[in-house]
This record gives sequence, C-alpha cells and structure tokens, in this order.
Amino acid sequence: MKLSIDTMGIHASAVAAKLQRRLAALAQEHWRALVLAIPFVWLLIFFLAPFIFVFKISLAEALIASPPYTSLIEIVDDGIINIRLVVDNYAYLWEDDLYVKTYLNSLKISTISTLLCLLIGYPMAYAIVRSSQTTKHVLLMLIILPFWTSFLLRVYAWMGILADQGLINDFIRWMGFQPLRLLYTHTAVYIGIVYTYVPFMILPLYANMEKMNWELLDAAADLGAKPMTSFFTITLPATSPGILAGSLLVFIPATGEYVIPDLLGGGNVLMIGRVLYNEFNANVDWPVASAVAIALLLLLVLPMMLYQHVQGKEDGLK
Repeated sequence: MKLSIDTMGIHASAVAAKLQRRLAALAQEHWRALVLAIPFVWLLIFFLAPFIFVFKISLAEALIASPPYTSLIEIVDDGIINIRLVVDNYAYLWEDDLYVKTYLNSLKISTISTLLCLLIGYPMAYAIVRSSQTTKHVLLMLIILPFWTSFLLRVYAWMGILADQGLINDFIRWMGFQPLRLLYTHTAVYIGIVYTYVPFMILPLYANMEKMNWELLDAAADLGAKPMTSFFTITLPATSPGILAGSLLVFIPATGEYVIPDLLGGGNVLMIGRVLYNEFNANVDWPVASAVAIALLLLLVLPMMLYQHVQGKEDGLK
C-alpha cells in the first residue's frame, strides 16, 4: 500500500513538472500576447463593462422603484421577449437648454484652464530641463510633492486661502485696499483647476523636452537665428507631442470636474459633473444621468482620436 502511494506521488509530481514545462514553453512562445492581454483584460473589466452598463441604463425609462429604471429586456407570457429601447433621453439633452449651456460652459472652462496650464507649465518644464542635474531632481520633487497630500485637502486649503477672511484678502487689507470677492467665483474655479492639473502638463512636457537635441539651438544661433526665431522654428515644433499629451491630460479630467466647481464655485459655476451628480442623486433620474455621462464620454473621445491621428502621422513620417 505504501509503495502504491509513493508511486502515485511520483507520477503526480512528474505530471506537474511536465505541465509546468509546457506552460513555461507556452509563455516564452507567446509572451508578447500575454503582456498585451493584461491591459486589455483590465480595460474590458473596468472600462468596457461599466460603459455597457451605463449605456444600457441610458436607453431605459425612469421609474419610481429600485432600481429606478425599466428593464430593456422582459420576458412576457408564452415566452415572448419584449425589448424596449428609449432614445428620448438623448433627445432631451438637446431640447433642454440647461444641458447644452452646461456642456458649453464645461468646455469653455476646461479649454481656458488648459491654456493657462500650458502658459505656466511650458516655461517651468523648460527651466527644469535646462537646469543642472541636482537642481532638476529637486524641482521635479517639488512638482510631484502635492500628490502626497489628499486632493480634497488641497481644495479645502484653497477655500481657506480664497475666503473673504482668507490669506489673500488679509494681505490686501494689510496693503490698505478693499478685499476682493474670490471664493465662489469663476476665478476660484480656474485657480483650483490650474493648481491641481498643472503638474499633468509639466511632466509630459519635461519628458518630451528631455529627448530633444538641444545642439540644434546652438547651431541655429551660430547661423544667426534670434532666440525667438529658434523657439518657434525648432523648440516649439519639437515639443508639440508633449504639448498635445499634456493638454489632453488636463482638458479631459477638467471637463468632467465636480469637486473643484462644487467647493470653490459654491454652486455658482455650473459644470457637467455637477449636473451629472444632481441627476443621479437629487432627481434620481438615472436614465437621463446615464445619457449625460455617455454624451460627455463621446465628447471627450474626439480629442483622444485627434491625438491618435497626430501620433500616427508622426510615427509614419519617422
């Protein structure tokens, strides 16, 4: 009996070793496909599946029940399948001026914020790249340092800074001037968005500038080109991929921002994130809220497609 158990154990070990060798050979042969499969599976689970679920709700009808929307597919008597799709939720977005104005206002705020981040972030990225190695590390650490603090705490800190009795107005009073109304204004929202997202502009620009051949500027100067001419003919075109990447990293999240307009705008600055929250929670109209979310997603896909198109053209030229 003992001999039989030992034989079975040896046989199982041999099978396990053989299976392990086959798996190792399979992994070595198809390692690229396995590496690419991991992000695809991640996107499938955490992006595509929620997107399909929200899209399904957007085609339903609001209902006072739990869940607060009708089913798309129902099995009625005699096994007949009844499919009901409601597209009125999307038509309602265009018929109601609130949604159109909110979309346009969100695009305006995110566009202006992106331009401000670019105007601030480009010189900072340029200065970091051109500084010494030690100074470069310190400056990069200062750029990343705010991420070590909670985003919500940083927004609350700006509420204290911009308040009527905050640091800025205290300084203005000390200078002998009348205090300004800063909190709960568009200015406060722009300050909060630019402060929060300017690192997302600096880091792609820095990564792009690091790969730039700076000897071209010396060659242009030797040929008599002025600094401004060298910037517009050499530096700016060479850093355009970084500008585009940083602009997308700022524009896309800024368009759907909710916390900053709610806390620093105080409800006076209406953006699509606030409308989305109200539809889901206050109005409990999940189908319309889902339609708003899908429309926002499609709106943000356009700049991503533009970025992919530009990148594809640049890769083709290379």
